[in-house]
Amino acid sequence: MLVVGPASANEIIHLAALPPPQSGTHFAERAWSTLGGTSAGKALNLVSLGAEVTLLTVLGADRTGARVRDSLTAAGVRVVSRPSRSGACERHVNLMTDAGERVSIYTHLPEPLEPWRRSDAEQHLSAADVVVTDLSDHARSWVGWGQEAGVPVWADLHDYDGVSAFHADFTRADHLQLSSVRMPDWRGWATRAAERGASVVVTHGADGSSAVDADGRWTDVAGEPVDVVDTNGAGDAFFAGFLVARLAGGDLTASLEAGARQAAVCLGGPHLAGRVGELF
Repeated sequence: MLVVGPASANEIIHLAALPPPQSGTHFAERAWSTLGGTSAGKALNLVSLGAEVTLLTVLGADRTGARVRDSLTAAGVRVVSRPSRSGACERHVNLMTDAGERVSIYTHLPEPLEPWRRSDAEQHLSAADVVVTDLSDHARSWVGWGQEAGVPVWADLHDYDGVSAFHADFTRADHLQLSSVRMPDWRGWATRAAERGASVVVTHGADGSSAVDADGRWTDVAGEPVDVVDTNGAGDAFFAGFLVARLAGGDLTASLEAGARQAAVCLGGPHLAGRVGELF
């Protein structure tokens, strides 16, 4: 599998409540460093499920970039990267609560020194069964390149609201996953996407997930019970579980259930794949 998109170093800080918008001092209930980035999360979960994964990403030439690369490689992910223009690696600080609330602060958001080119696509897609494209400018062209090469393109739209221009290129993928949190008419939007040939999965957090097939039939599955340690990356873990199950021939119900089980693995540990994803 080929995954294209962000990888980062994250600082996770759990608070009793998110701070109000005013000056003050706050004390963390717990905090740790870990791998971050939506594409790193998918790659780690896919590898943990037995897939062979190449991650195409942007990394800094700094010590943080080396740590991110080494940590991904140690987990079994093959990393191919473009250097960032600034030389700094992507970094986030995530403020979390036990209720799953999150404020993500991007302290470094790098752009690649050189973009991916069609020759890169020809090289990497020739050996890929699937290409996963994640929300980032450097992954945008891979939707079209994958489809031109006849490789199924999967995209995670995250909290897409149905109108965001930034998401538009990614909505053309063959398989789409999105959260229902910002789209009140998610059934209507997903049904229309299915009519043009896409398969669509909609996640609802603790309330489970839904999927629609090309005939407009819906399948709904409950979430997995889990003692939550941290909610970061649960959607990426779900994506990986669903993808692996679907490629193995699972129907929508079985694949949604597999996604829910993998999301529970993520939720039950401090890293993007549960106990996998430590930043060395």
